[in-house]
Amino acid sequence: MIKILLVEDDKSIVANLTEFLTAEGYDVKSASGQEAALKFLESEQADLVLLDISLSDGNGFAVCSAVKSLYGIPVIFLTASGDEYSTVTGFELGADDYIPKPFRPRELVTRIKNILRLTGGAGSVIHLGEVAVDTVKGTASKNGRDLYLSALEYRLLLVFLNNRGAVLTRTQLLESIWDIAGEFVNDNTLTVYIKRLREKIEDDPQNPAIIKTVRGLGYKVD
Repeated sequence: MIKILLVEDDKSIVANLTEFLTAEGYDVKSASGQEAALKFLESEQADLVLLDISLSDGNGFAVCSAVKSLYGIPVIFLTASGDEYSTVTGFELGADDYIPKPFRPRELVTRIKNILRLTGGAGSVIHLGEVAVDTVKGTASKNGRDLYLSALEYRLLLVFLNNRGAVLTRTQLLESIWDIAGEFVNDNTLTVYIKRLREKIEDDPQNPAIIKTVRGLGYKVD
């Protein structure tokens, strides 16, 4: 059974999420702060950490940094802090995903499954041709050279990775990255970021082999 450590100091959220995720077949443990979370991981193993930024002691960024450096466990941030600084900081520390509150429980379960499928329950490197995405470090490289993706570019690439083989509409992509750039994300912005991402990961951005356009439908990564 997949064990999830929920690091959250809001008791009502802990109770509701624990009940919901347990019903979905997960073994859920909880910690209210930084010290309790790290003490738990010293003695018990977890397959994934759900982490709030604001905690009763310490902060989620410190917990994420420690979890990634010591255990290499996937981390998903659950937080009301939807500003770009928090998002960028989270990804720079190696967070695998970032979900702003309030969120739909079903969406959370889907994100959990996607991250566990990508990482096999632990951090790993995912390959797209010559592009390597390190979900522990939150980086992407091509032929060994860092691509220096922005937070939004990296999140967009993760969305494609999480949905390999599926055609994603522009609306689906916009909804997936909305929480990073907020009101600044619109259809034109999406076009710009797909173009930028292709310029970094494709050998020939004009004839993309990774992020393919499906006419009249959207985009697809095989």
